[in-house]
Amino acid sequence: MQYLISVIDDGTGPATPKEDAAIDVFNERLQAEGHWVFAGGLASPDTATVIDNRSGEALFTDGPFLESKEYLAGCWIIEALDLDVALKLAAEGSEACNRKIEVRPFLST
Repeated sequence: MQYLISVIDDGTGPATPKEDAAIDVFNERLQAEGHWVFAGGLASPDTATVIDNRSGEALFTDGPFLESKEYLAGCWIIEALDLDVALKLAAEGSEACNRKIEVRPFLST
């Protein structure tokens, strides 16, 4: 089963060199153990553009969808046998990046 591990930043800003190194080690472990699907960091929320095309005419708005102290700073998509394995890996990811983490399973299709 695949899980989204969201990295939540509360305003601490970009990762430090020490955090980057720990994230690299964690990423290598995910790859070596067959959990790796994808990972990536995101630019700050002030670089976002929100698009709403529900009315037939696209409306583009600069800035984040939600104003918040916390924001999505990056993510991992992993493959794990079950939620227990995903949560264990997410706890290690939280330690590596020094940020809060949210874990959510992808819907089965």
